[in-house]
Amino acid sequence: MSDTVPESETVPEGPEPREAEHREPEYDPAAPAPLAVTRTPTGNAEVDAQLDRLADADHLATDGHVEVYEDVHRGLRDALTALDARPGPPAPPSTYSSRS
Repeated sequence: MSDTVPESETVPEGPEPREAEHREPEYDPAAPAPLAVTRTPTGNAEVDAQLDRLADADHLATDGHVEVYEDVHRGLRDALTALDARPGPPAPPSTYSSRS
């Protein structure tokens, strides 16, 4: 019995070809995908930041959307509440004079 391997049975050296590298990724309709909804700036930096945050949901599975939506809702509610807390312009002087 011989320890030598006949040439016809030798294994070629170098990396083996991989099939996975040559295949296109399969389309998965259930995979997260951007909705590509255009957002028009409102002019209010706080509101615009919250609306931009909605884009974070584009890369999440559906069950992750709730957290983003609740966060945005909370931020928009806070921005709206802040409008009520800001002092407005001073009240105009009264045109009625008091009679004594």
